[in-house]
Amino acid sequence: MGAMVALVAMGEHNVGEADDDAQRRTFVKALLDDVHALEQMLDNGMFETGVRRIGAEQEMFLIDASMSPSPVAPQVLANTDDPRLTTELARFNLEANLSPRIYGGDCLRAMEDELIEVMGVARTAARSQGARVLLTGILPTLRKAHLGLDNMTPAPRYHALNRAMARLRGDAFHVLIKGLDELETTHDNVMLEACNASFQIHFQVAPEEFARLYNVAQAVTAPVLAAAVNSPLLLGHRLWSETRVALFERSVDVRSPAHQARGLRSRVSFGDGWIKESVLEIFREDIALFRVLLGHEVSDRPFEDLAAGRPPPLTALRLHNGTVYRWNRPCYGVVDGVAHLRIENRVLPAGPTVADEVATAAFYFGLMSGMTEAYDDIAAVMRFDDAKNNFFAAARHGLETSFRWVGGEVHTAQALILDQLLPLADKGLRSAGVDSDDIARYLGIVEARVASGRTGAQWMLNSLEQMPDDVPRDARDRRLCAAMWERQMGDGAPVHTWGLCGGPGDEDDAAFKESFRTVGQIMTTALHTVRREDLVDLAASLMDWQRIRHVPVEDDEGRLVGLVSHRQLLRMVARGHMAGAETPQLAVGDVMREDPVTVSPQMPTLEAMHMMRAHKVGSLPVVEDGKLVGIVTEQNLIDVSARLLERYLAD
Repeated sequence: MGAMVALVAMGEHNVGEADDDAQRRTFVKALLDDVHALEQMLDNGMFETGVRRIGAEQEMFLIDASMSPSPVAPQVLANTDDPRLTTELARFNLEANLSPRIYGGDCLRAMEDELIEVMGVARTAARSQGARVLLTGILPTLRKAHLGLDNMTPAPRYHALNRAMARLRGDAFHVLIKGLDELETTHDNVMLEACNASFQIHFQVAPEEFARLYNVAQAVTAPVLAAAVNSPLLLGHRLWSETRVALFERSVDVRSPAHQARGLRSRVSFGDGWIKESVLEIFREDIALFRVLLGHEVSDRPFEDLAAGRPPPLTALRLHNGTVYRWNRPCYGVVDGVAHLRIENRVLPAGPTVADEVATAAFYFGLMSGMTEAYDDIAAVMRFDDAKNNFFAAARHGLETSFRWVGGEVHTAQALILDQLLPLADKGLRSAGVDSDDIARYLGIVEARVASGRTGAQWMLNSLEQMPDDVPRDARDRRLCAAMWERQMGDGAPVHTWGLCGGPGDEDDAAFKESFRTVGQIMTTALHTVRREDLVDLAASLMDWQRIRHVPVEDDEGRLVGLVSHRQLLRMVARGHMAGAETPQLAVGDVMREDPVTVSPQMPTLEAMHMMRAHKVGSLPVVEDGKLVGIVTEQNLIDVSARLLERYLAD
């Protein structure tokens, strides 16, 4: 399940912050009782064995006709009674929980059929609210303005978790991600996590094989992710191939500066070592490391259940486990009175298509089987640090990664997957009894994707590259989303068969018009600025070199303090202040306008035009949260007008 929705799906309506000492002690006592009960269950063999099941959870974005996020999830759910659909953290997200299936036979085809069916249900319900459904790891059109608490799903549990995390953090959440571009931002709530949508897959295992298979899951996650990356864009920046990994680790990082300095592990992590004996190692470590976030009046009587031969629900343990976000997370469950363990892989992004998702799942499931047949103990032939480094390298670079693999051998991602891992996955799926035609189809999709290098992330980046340079960033992102949606709504062909988008005429009309509505969509963000104490000649030189007519003046914290215009400098020349060798060395602060008219990124473009005319200015610095974020000039408005006029005349 999603990071936050795992708590909701448990059906606990009285979850709250564990901010009362007595309440916290009571909950911790229940948590420790659950661990002791789990230990007894493992000793007494009270788990299902001899069978493996697979499952999945599909997260999705709701968008409107202009490709912007559409915060209508509560209304969409009200229009359907399908129990598989549920809420996620944001009003513009939905999640579908698929049926568990016996691993074998037509399980993969059945998973794809159910995904197509439940997506159809979601799309029909969304259509009644003027919304659409899009599968992607991070929605390219998301902006910080969409990530306020007004867009958080109205459930007390989400708000309680947000308050608990903010209290532990003690400061705003800070995100710094360096990729092709660099993004540094702060946010005062956990809604940055809502930028992520995943396709989470589950693999049921027996207790006695848990450690061995969990280690295999850790090892194979990197190459599987490299073949599936689909999230290269965040808030208009080109970052990692799978930016979700970097964003999630930072967006719910509740460590205080002191805890970070001490090296305390983040609640989102890959882990620090191989598992040696059992699932208990993980649960105990997470309880020892991470403070209880949410309190709950637990009425369980786990020892009474055990005495009666019943598996207890272990509510406290499951609740705490839902607030610790390992990329491969252990899960405990009870179905029809039988307890089981499963490994939840939380790494894979949503999209680009259902076929791509199931193909990647087939690759993962096949490796879970094939690797255990090929290596008795992966921990004996591979260093954990290599597995961990591989994971983060795959998230950054996708198929351009080099992996240090078994025995310390180094392989390119493509060579390792094509030459070694796909054959292993094929063998693993066949040993599980999966239908041979399905094996050929799904692994064939992965093989073609890897051989061509056309992952979802690479398709997005290549599409952006071929778009004209004069297309605004916002318009590019909307064009990407429109192209993805059209291809997903078409025949659902996998991403390696997609042609690039962004050529002439490849524009969705509604998305095109929406791309110019606000100042933030058309402003220039690659700013050339000066400081108050700088020499005026520097401002003049910047204007000459960059062919601009306005230079903002900012302080060291990025706050706007003034504006120097080309007209002001011309006036100085006319007065003789800049002529001859005896000209005094004036500072920018001596000539700048100290109270320039400013606008916010959310201001409508048409209103900015009227403001320029009313104030008779040629530029408007754009300020948000007290900081300079851009500038909109007459040239920006001329460019917008020209593009809209061209489109109007073409129609």
